[in-house]
Amino acid sequence: MYVDLFSYNLPEALIAQYPLEQRDSSRLLVLNRQRSTIEDNTISELSPFLHAGDLLVYNDTRVFPARLRGVKPTGGKVEVFLLPDRKFEPEAGEELWQCLYKSSKPVKPGLELSFGDILTGEVVTPSSLEPGKIKLTASGGKTVRSVIEDVGQVPLPPYIKRSADENDRERYQTIFAGKGKEGAVAAPTAGLHFSPDLMARLKQKGVKTASLTLHVGLGTFVPVKVSKVEDHQIHEEYYQIPATTLDSIVEVKTRGKRVIAVGTTVTRALEYYAKTNRTDGFCNLFIYPGFEFKLIDALITNFHLPRSTLLMLVAAFAGHQFIMDAYEHAIRQKYRFYSYGDGMLII
Repeated sequence: MYVDLFSYNLPEALIAQYPLEQRDSSRLLVLNRQRSTIEDNTISELSPFLHAGDLLVYNDTRVFPARLRGVKPTGGKVEVFLLPDRKFEPEAGEELWQCLYKSSKPVKPGLELSFGDILTGEVVTPSSLEPGKIKLTASGGKTVRSVIEDVGQVPLPPYIKRSADENDRERYQTIFAGKGKEGAVAAPTAGLHFSPDLMARLKQKGVKTASLTLHVGLGTFVPVKVSKVEDHQIHEEYYQIPATTLDSIVEVKTRGKRVIAVGTTVTRALEYYAKTNRTDGFCNLFIYPGFEFKLIDALITNFHLPRSTLLMLVAAFAGHQFIMDAYEHAIRQKYRFYSYGDGMLII
C-alpha cells in the first residue's frame, strides 16, 4: 500500500491555532461504518451516540513542559527539548536528561546554559540523528523537576505557529491527566474535547469509564518518508494498562456492550495488549489498513496530518475510502484540524 493514498490538501486556515473557549463546543463528525453515513454534530451532543453500559477508555497521561529556553554565557540562545524518562524520580541535585538541542550554532560538550535564576544545564552530548544529553542542576533546595514545571514551556506541535502561553498550560492538558502521570511531550488530543459537564452527562446515562497510560512521544510527529506503508518503522511509546481497566473490558464485552477508545493512543495500547498480552512496556504497534481489531468497537479521534501513521490508523478502523471521503467533507464544511481542532466519532 502506497503512502500517497493518505494524502489530502488542507487549506492552512483550517489548522487550529488556539483552542475554543469551551472544551466540548468543538464540532463532531460522526461516521457510521455499517451505514456508510457522515453526520455533522458537536462534541456536546456526544451522549446520544453512546449507550448505557458502554465503556469509554481514556488516556490519563500528563503533558510535560518539555521545552526549555536557555542562554549561553555569550548571550546566545539555545532551545532544549527534554525527552522525559518514565523512570524519572524527583530528587534534589543533578539530573541527566535525554534531549534535543536547537541553536544557531552547534552546541558542544561542556557548554553551560542557564534557564532562569535557579536552573542550569551542562551539555553532555549534542543531538543529531540520536537524542543528546544534558545535565540539569537546580539550586535553592529545589528539585530539578519542580523548577522545570515552573520555567518549562508547553511543547506545542510544529503546525501551531505561535509560542505557548499560560492558557496552553491548562488547555493542552486533558481533564483526565493524572498527578504523577507526567511523561507525554504531546497531548492525547481526542481527550481535549471532554469537559466535566460532558462526563457528568455520560455518567448519568450509564456510560462507564476506565483509564490507561500511554506517554505520547516525539516520534508521533516524525513524517513517513518511505513510499510504501509496510516499509515504515513506527516509533515506540511507554504504556501501562491497569488490571481494573482490563476487568472492565471483559465485563462490557461479556454483556455485549462496546469499548470506545478516546484517541489513537488508547487504540494502540489496547490492541497491542490484545496481540501480546502485555500490560505495560513499550508499544510499537503500527496499525494500517488490513489490521484486524480485537478490542475496540468505536473510536473518538481528531483530524490527523496527511500521510501520517495516525491517519493510517483511523483508515484501518473506518475504511480507507470512507475516511478520505470524510476528510474531504470536513474540509468543505471548514472543520478545524489537528490538536486544537474538531473531533470525529467512528461507530
